[in-house]
Amino acid sequence: MTTAGVDLNWYMSLVLDCSVTLAWVYSDETTQAVRELFETVSQSGAWVPGLWRLEVANVLEMNIRRRRHGADFRNLTLADLAQLPIQVDSDTDRQAWSATLAMAERHKLTLYDAAYLELALRRSLALATLDEDLRRAGASEKIRLLGK
Repeated sequence: MTTAGVDLNWYMSLVLDCSVTLAWVYSDETTQAVRELFETVSQSGAWVPGLWRLEVANVLEMNIRRRRHGADFRNLTLADLAQLPIQVDSDTDRQAWSATLAMAERHKLTLYDAAYLELALRRSLALATLDEDLRRAGASEKIRLLGK
């Protein structure tokens, strides 16, 4: 990913998961740590596995159905997120039946959560998550954890 001739891949500082993303989106769930993470993401970027966009959009869509917000909120949120320097990892799918599956099994995670863990390990990056199971797995793997 490049912006004005600068390769942002060198600056990507963390792996961002859906739980932190949604805590930023919904003001009643936002904490100071989440605000600081998104300041970091806006300046330094983040990596996400290939399923991140589906997860975020799915939660926003389900919350329309639950009448938490309308379609305009969903659309504006997705447009805002699209402006951030977030790099989607192209190898997530290739890791699904090998490294990601092994991590899911070892840590008793869903494969979705294990995809974030695998990406953080593979790229040697901090993991931003609010998910307690994922945080425990990340601590076990000696990954720097952000978000609390």
